Amino acid sequence: IDKQLVGQIAANIKSVRPPEPYKGKGIRYAGEYVRRKVGKAVKSRIRAKLRGTAERPRLSVFRSNENIYAQLIDDIEGKTILSSSTLDKDIKTIIKSGSNCDASKLVGESIAKKSLENKIDKVLFDRGGRLYHGRVKALAEAAREQGLQF
Repeated sequence: IDKQLVGQIAANIKSVRPPEPYKGKGIRYAGEYVRRKVGKAVKSRIRAKLRGTAERPRLSVFRSNENIYAQLIDDIEGKTILSSSTLDKDIKTIIKSGSNCDASKLVGESIAKKSLENKIDKVLFDRGGRLYHGRVKALAEAAREQGLQF
């Protein structure tokens, strides 16, 4: 395969029609910069520093517009030990909306109770690239009040 010819054809195509946003396939052009979503860089920096183990798992928080999710993850085995969210049946019956601080507090209390039942009292807190504010902070403080240490 003549690499120079392939590059020339790719350049001709690019001059006629600009490439689609990179989707993990196709030709990457020289000097092309693939933009990532804003929170992804922060999330990957945090994730590089935190490694959960079976004794001290990572408490990962994901906040969507409608709900909030919390998981205890063992990064060595790559498995989720426990999880809790506003979609759990026991929490969903209590709350009106999953997108407020009261719902986050219930999820924090729930994940703390579950972890203490499984004899896990120390965790690493992973805020998932979000600011430690609002719903993420409410979940963390509720988990701390129930006896989870981080």
